[in-house]
Amino acid sequence: MKKVNGHEIISLFEQWSPKRFAMEGDPVGLHIGQLNRPVDKVLVTLDVNEEVIDEAIQGKANLIIAHHPPIFRPLKNILTDTPQGRMIEKCIKHDISVYAAHTNLDVAPGGVNDMLAAKLGLTDTKIVEPTFTEALYKLAVYSPITHATQIRQALARAGAGAIGEYQGCSYTTLGTGRFTPVEGATPYIGEVGAAEEVEEERIEVVLPSIIREKVLKAMLAAHPYEEPAYDFFVLDQRTNEYGLGRIGKLKESMTLAQFAEQVKSTFNVPAVRFVGDPNKVIRKVAVLGGDGNKYITAAKRRGADVLVTGDLYYHIAHDADALGLAVIDPGHNIEKVMIEGVAEHMQKACEEAHYDVTFIESEVITEPFHFM
Repeated sequence: MKKVNGHEIISLFEQWSPKRFAMEGDPVGLHIGQLNRPVDKVLVTLDVNEEVIDEAIQGKANLIIAHHPPIFRPLKNILTDTPQGRMIEKCIKHDISVYAAHTNLDVAPGGVNDMLAAKLGLTDTKIVEPTFTEALYKLAVYSPITHATQIRQALARAGAGAIGEYQGCSYTTLGTGRFTPVEGATPYIGEVGAAEEVEEERIEVVLPSIIREKVLKAMLAAHPYEEPAYDFFVLDQRTNEYGLGRIGKLKESMTLAQFAEQVKSTFNVPAVRFVGDPNKVIRKVAVLGGDGNKYITAAKRRGADVLVTGDLYYHIAHDADALGLAVIDPGHNIEKVMIEGVAEHMQKACEEAHYDVTFIESEVITEPFHFM
């Protein structure tokens, strides 16, 4: 197993939950410390407070991955006789770095909202509110006919040419390539100083922007020419839609009151609030981790019978009721599902990469509310 530093771990994490998925202004990324030092234990937590830092110290964790950013607004000073200042001081003294993945982890496939939907047993899930799509490129590369199949196969293996439910899609036109190798060249075809004509194929494939460098590397490795001719074109069309919240179906219909009890039990919370007729029949459920007040209209537009979300405002509750949308509020803290989810995902990813690192699930209860 390979000893790794924080950069390598976070690079692997961001392949799953890249920072570009985050909502504008969300302070995701490294908050405290540095990534350029060895890491062998990572603590995963929902929130970062002094008790969580003490847990990291006790467990000898070098890195904390949190969902909620510990520094949400810019600091004017760091006073070590304040709770936040003491927390930062402890991190620095014990060489603990803190990295936050907030709305990018909400949006990521398999992230917080998918974890919540899975807990509720939702099927056929889709996005509630699209927030991000990737640019789509077209790659056109010129190849001698003898190597065209080899290059097409390399492009397909790298992920290019995937369109909907089809893979390995490409288009080819035949033509003649002309070139003259000059002194210093080592041509695959032809001789230095002699003009050359070669029957070639122009191979065209589409690809999302995220894999552009991977596809380019694969193409260059498969191409026989010393200096392949190729072009990348940015298309108006976009691809790979991502977004906040998930909406899906329950396996069996039930009343709102019954579903509220299920939500309470599923997320192991002492109480839930709900809006709507307790006898309303529920089948289609939207769920959005954290504060989902802005998304009642989106949930209703998607056909949800009920929205499960936290921090419901009084006036928004009235608005939802007027729309005919039931809402269940089990609290913000249900996002703690990410602790187990992130730890398991990253432990598996690191084992596959042969990284010598252990992920620890925080056991600190960060729910600030008490219920009577």
